[in-house]
Amino acid sequence: MTNDQKDPLFVLVKSLSKSEKRQFKVYVGRLGVNTDSKFLALFNHLDKHDTLDEDLIVSKGIVKKQQFSNLKAHLYKQILISLRLSPLHQNTRSQIREQLDFASILYHKGLYKQSLKILDKAKTLAMENEEHNIAYEIVEFEKIIETQYITRSINSRADELTIEAKMLSMKNVLTSRLSNLSLQLYGLMLKSGYVRNDKEHQEITNYFNGKLPKYEWNMLGFREKLWLYKAHLWYSFIVQDFLSCYKYSKKWLDLFYEHPKMIVQNPVFFLRGNHYLLESLYLIKDKTQLKSTLQEFENRITDLTFPKDDNIEVLSFQFIYNNKLNVHFLEGSFDEGEYLVEEILSGISEFKNRLDDHHIMVLYYKIGCLYFGMANHRKCIEYLTKIINNKSLKMREDLMCFSRVLSLVAHYEAGMDYHLETQLKETYRFLIKMNDLHEVQKEMIKFLKNLGDIFPHQIKDEFRKLHKRLKQYEDHPYEKRAFLYLDILSWLESNIEGRPVADIIKEKAKGLIR
Repeated sequence: MTNDQKDPLFVLVKSLSKSEKRQFKVYVGRLGVNTDSKFLALFNHLDKHDTLDEDLIVSKGIVKKQQFSNLKAHLYKQILISLRLSPLHQNTRSQIREQLDFASILYHKGLYKQSLKILDKAKTLAMENEEHNIAYEIVEFEKIIETQYITRSINSRADELTIEAKMLSMKNVLTSRLSNLSLQLYGLMLKSGYVRNDKEHQEITNYFNGKLPKYEWNMLGFREKLWLYKAHLWYSFIVQDFLSCYKYSKKWLDLFYEHPKMIVQNPVFFLRGNHYLLESLYLIKDKTQLKSTLQEFENRITDLTFPKDDNIEVLSFQFIYNNKLNVHFLEGSFDEGEYLVEEILSGISEFKNRLDDHHIMVLYYKIGCLYFGMANHRKCIEYLTKIINNKSLKMREDLMCFSRVLSLVAHYEAGMDYHLETQLKETYRFLIKMNDLHEVQKEMIKFLKNLGDIFPHQIKDEFRKLHKRLKQYEDHPYEKRAFLYLDILSWLESNIEGRPVADIIKEKAKGLIR
């Protein structure tokens, strides 16, 4: 039996909206001979069932077992063709591609003049929307046709196309180098998180400066600036320069507002720019601007004029709920944020075929932190265990490390310390293996390990001593990242003062000027 949750055809069919299914059936029915076709019968079967049961499909006579693979491939292709024809999936980029296809057809029919006319219009559209890769492809096609369709202006035309090709080639090379750097930095961030010491800081700085291409500012267009800001943003995140994160995410968004048509053309980049701006505001603890920016973001993406598709729906879900949780973390309003859990779990279930493990685990970690703030430590442990037991998670080693540390604290708070010694050893080994054992973590593990030797009347003194030792790391360039994942100091203060951790954080939130 096929694993239906990973079968591309099954996932594609289940992702279709009602209008897309209707469009597909109209597309298939354009010729009467297709109405009884096997691929339509397979489509109808998959649409009605919650699993892909190959034996059941064969037993119903839809297809023979040896033909099943070919039929699936054919249906998959037909669905994609139908989606391509749908107005819902038409954009400027697809329109340019369509015109390029039309020009190619006319060229092969020997209708050079008509082909050049269409290419010229397509090139203008591409240049207006800074689609330089397609524009370069069009210019190269024009050069091919011009060698066969001789005109009186061939000399000036040759110079014109040569200059255009050179200019577009330079832009594309610069864009490619900037996008490569941005992607590589993003990959490093996902793999290892923030830098952990001076050596790593120097390595990433040398890497960034060595890979950053030389450029003249007046030569940069929208796309070049976008990739430049992205590269700077990821470098700033990795080295924990959160004010620079705010600076470059703001530049990223301002770029879109300077070129509003690009919001429609590149809605995913616009969404991500908003998310990183919100994340930066959380990291610099600007709660007022965080709340107002989040509200503006929600209003923007729910506006009827904003582009809509499946990808935008999933990203909007991730970004909105991540930042709604961040607001509650900053304010200490954990109880008020509990309603988000059900909505998040519902979204994870709805988008399970389009959400990767990494983003699901980030949401689980934040839910765990929410429950920790509510002093519901068993629930906290439940969600952290999902991360710790996820053997397939290869990204964000730092997330795995801090999940284990927070789990230790939650076990202690919940009174579930009967296996604490074993967990301490496992966590210690894991952190050493990940090369992620820092002073904050060492102090936490040492404290929890010695709890069994401390008399009850001594516990508050021990909390005070630990608080004093950790306080010195609050603004440390590398150790401070521990406090980004778990507000350890507020937890210690809550134990010292005998008050809920949420109350401590709320008081600190009131003290924030912004």
